[in-house]
Amino acid sequence: MTQGAGQGPDVWHDGATTGGTGTARTLSPAQTAPGAPVAAPQPGTPGLPVETTGPQTDRTPPVTPGGPLSALRTGGPVPAPVHHDPRPAADPALRAAPPTPGADPLTVTAATPPPPPAPGGPEPVAPGPAPAAPGTPGPVEGMPEEYTPTARDLPVIGAAAAVPEGREPTMVDVPAAATSGNEGDGPLYVVGDVHGYLDELRAALRQFGIIDADNKWIAGNARLWFLGDFTDRGPDGIGVIELVMQLSAEAAAAGGYCKALMGNHELLLLGAKRFGDTPVNSGAGTASFQAAWLLNGGQRTDMERLADHHVQWMSRLDAMALADNHLLVHSDASCYLDYGSTIEDVNDAITEALQRNDAEETWELFRKFTKRFAFREETAGPAAVRDMLDTFGGKRIVHGHSPIPYLLGEVDSEDGESAPSVTGPHVYADGLAIAMDGGVTMGAKLLIAKLPLVQ
Repeated sequence: MTQGAGQGPDVWHDGATTGGTGTARTLSPAQTAPGAPVAAPQPGTPGLPVETTGPQTDRTPPVTPGGPLSALRTGGPVPAPVHHDPRPAADPALRAAPPTPGADPLTVTAATPPPPPAPGGPEPVAPGPAPAAPGTPGPVEGMPEEYTPTARDLPVIGAAAAVPEGREPTMVDVPAAATSGNEGDGPLYVVGDVHGYLDELRAALRQFGIIDADNKWIAGNARLWFLGDFTDRGPDGIGVIELVMQLSAEAAAAGGYCKALMGNHELLLLGAKRFGDTPVNSGAGTASFQAAWLLNGGQRTDMERLADHHVQWMSRLDAMALADNHLLVHSDASCYLDYGSTIEDVNDAITEALQRNDAEETWELFRKFTKRFAFREETAGPAAVRDMLDTFGGKRIVHGHSPIPYLLGEVDSEDGESAPSVTGPHVYADGLAIAMDGGVTMGAKLLIAKLPLVQ
């Protein structure tokens, strides 16, 4: 809940966020999703999970997998359940608005805000997590501390979203086997967080020779993985989902594959669709998915176009996968260890949890997936990565979620004149982790990389 500073740190620390300061723009009254009339949360709204910063150390008892759920993720019937940093390129007035440095707005939690840091002193940190690195964005003045804005936190809500004509969405989503054996397969590509920026995604895929001018798959037996967070903040999240679904079918027909992982924004959109403003216990008061979704970039046009087949597709996405000894996940967090000791167990446990359609359980999933920066600390970071690799396999972990500019503490200025400089994936944690969120929601780069990276 996107997340790491910039796209925004979306880390939730049981009711408290950590990080720096910033200035948030107020949300437009139009940012109300269809359905029950729910006003956008006002500053001080208690209980909304917020993506914060800092390593994650809390661990809850593991969820016992209920049994094989591969049928659910490969097209079996699923109960119809029901996941802003927009950047309208054509509106110079909006572009001129100063960007709000911070994290990926995903969840909202209302806890007592930490005292302001003393000049030159360290940032206050919630009990438990280790201190965040300097430059990490945090609570924003005038907004609930759960709110984690980004430089492109401009209202796209209400903007007309083009609905592709003549396209029949498909439900092709065949999970890859949890094994690193890929002999004979084509090249492996990964895509970072997209957040509704459909035009940028198409341009990047064309640059890598994956799609043609008509947005059709031309990569043969190549393998393409999306690391999650398709919607929210950008103008056409549903268009992004439909493109991924389309490419899944076309790639399979060509002997390759296109697959996607579950991001915290998928959990957020699913929760907003299924549960709306149903109260949930955030650990810091009463919250709701509706309020959290609006505060974290939820787009009205996405909710209006969200259909049952989109919901079913999202609800059975895998949480993690292994390809060519790369452990692929969305969040740079250790929460995956809470759900099992194998990739299959984790994927089954999370899919099963979503099928139970329980608001509190879904909220807990969302809360955990919004955590970030578990691999960033100089000593604890590499150890956390090794813990994940030792448990699930692989030689490197590849993740999205935390924008690279925030991961590095290189947050852009608030003048909105320039975008953060990101040229490619960021390798860190003793070379064991690869960050793939270039910060498209901050006006930076939507990243695609071919693995293994050439050093």
